Amino acid sequence: MELKLPQKDCIIGLSPMDDITDLPFRQICKEFGADLLITEFIASEALNRDAEKSLRKMRFTETQHPIGIQVFGADEGELLRCLEVVEQAEPDFIDINWGCPVRKVAGRGAGSGILQDLPKMLRITASLVKHAHLPVTVKTRLGYSADSMPIVTLAEQLQDVGIAAISIHGRTKTQMYSGAADWRLIGEVKNNPRMRIPVFGNGDVVSAAQAVDNKRRYGVDGILIGRGAIGNPWIFEQCRRAFDGQPEREVAVEERVEVCRRHLRAAIEFKGERTAIFEMRKHYGAYFKGLFNFKPLRLALVGSNTAEEVEHVLELIKNQYGG
Repeated sequence: MELKLPQKDCIIGLSPMDDITDLPFRQICKEFGADLLITEFIASEALNRDAEKSLRKMRFTETQHPIGIQVFGADEGELLRCLEVVEQAEPDFIDINWGCPVRKVAGRGAGSGILQDLPKMLRITASLVKHAHLPVTVKTRLGYSADSMPIVTLAEQLQDVGIAAISIHGRTKTQMYSGAADWRLIGEVKNNPRMRIPVFGNGDVVSAAQAVDNKRRYGVDGILIGRGAIGNPWIFEQCRRAFDGQPEREVAVEERVEVCRRHLRAAIEFKGERTAIFEMRKHYGAYFKGLFNFKPLRLALVGSNTAEEVEHVLELIKNQYGG
């Protein structure tokens, strides 16, 4: 089943990250030019038992299309059963997470843990493609370890069982997030003459210049930005400007404060003040990265326990560092 994507030479999308790429943050990234969005990963078992947090992760707005819902699991039956509830949300595609390296996921054979059992990976993927009423895509890694990086052959095999696109993080499972992402094998996948589906690269893109360079070097159809977008939704706008030959736009402190404030308020509305305050702590340092002698105010932000306290610190930042 074909995946309908924006007609652009290089799609710039937001890579899914647990407790980061929720609805409010995706909306901000969309406003700043993200071409493609994917939800946080969601456990198939949790969807099948109607877990409230997992169902909330599937929510999105009409303005967030095209968007995929990402699921993970190691049991074929559970994954097949969750298709119905995922499809009822009406995303544009279903993304299978065969890439998460964290122990609680990979340790039970889900995420990148399945890279130790490629026949099972292909069998489950083929089954999901067969039974889904939407395009199915895959997010994975180069391989399980440096001794086993079968991604060029594996990507072709996944294509042959019917996936509509593949996203590849340029590390192995055992690397976790250490070292540098290796885009060379991602480029080999894209330049395999037998590959017909879109190939997206992911890993270590934290600037527009890197995005342009990776497109030029490896020819990928799109780039998914993960950690480089945390506290920096402007990266999508900067990438688009770079691809269009326009100079980078400087983002003033006042704008950073205002977007951070909007992000906080939207997060509180979406999941409540207590959870939003806790999860926003992952964003504050990045929103104000590079400000001289910012540590005291960063500590004040992460130490705030109410929206009122955060708003007060944001006003201090605006007054101290604004133009």
